[in-house]
Amino acid sequence: MGNWLRIKLLFIIVNLGSWISAQGISFPDQPTQAPFGGLWFLAILGGAMAYNKLKNKK
Repeated sequence: MGNWLRIKLLFIIVNLGSWISAQGISFPDQPTQAPFGGLWFLAILGGAMAYNKLKNKK
């Protein structure tokens, strides 16, 4: 039974490898950079919320 499983796994690995080779492996282009205009607003808002939470804790 163990020998049959090894043969089956080897068959799957070889077929998968040949399928990947046939499809070709291509790397994606450089990603486009998103604008971070709203990031400062979120950082200031988060800082204000943290300050408010710490102020009310005392």
